[in-house]
Amino acid sequence: MLFSFLGIGIQISSAQKTLTTNEINTFKSAVAELDRNTKTIVSDFVQYKHLSFLSNDVETQGKLAFKVPGLIKWEYTSPYKYSVIFKDDKLFIDDEGDKSKIDIGSNKMFRGLNNLITNSVKGNMFDDNAFDISYFKVDDYYLIKFIPKDENMLQFIAKFELKFDIKTSDVTEVKMIEPSEDYTKIVFKNKTRNTTLDEAVFNN
Repeated sequence: MLFSFLGIGIQISSAQKTLTTNEINTFKSAVAELDRNTKTIVSDFVQYKHLSFLSNDVETQGKLAFKVPGLIKWEYTSPYKYSVIFKDDKLFIDDEGDKSKIDIGSNKMFRGLNNLITNSVKGNMFDDNAFDISYFKVDDYYLIKFIPKDENMLQFIAKFELKFDIKTSDVTEVKMIEPSEDYTKIVFKNKTRNTTLDEAVFNN
């Protein structure tokens, strides 16, 4: 937060408070219950792509659709049209009418990325076997940091950071940080759970 007083900028940073074991367990239980009761998720999102060689982040907007057990559609609507669908161990891409398909079922890395994306959308990534996880409270949200233990994954993703609303235990932001420290940040807006969602939405 930046305040200006008499023409002087004063930077006030928000302190991270490490959660206690009891707070972590309570939080994880709330997220797990939300996950168990979720059949669909629909949300708008804004994606920020930070690249070190650019002075400004690249901003795109779109819509997310998710349906259990693992149907996901990322549809970018502005400033360009582009969609990605995860379905039946396949990745379907539609780049303004130019369509392609990738079989991810036989690719361990793609399967792992698909699981990460699915779990990050739902907010339930608390696998201590797969990640070193740290838990913090910052202002009115929880900040959870995940460092992959898999050496192959670390070549692509150095760290995940998820923000959760304290009141609802729902994930509001996903940040994927690359080894170069470039990152992709996705901020969810107008998110709703368990609305009617036709599977035709996921047709490629």
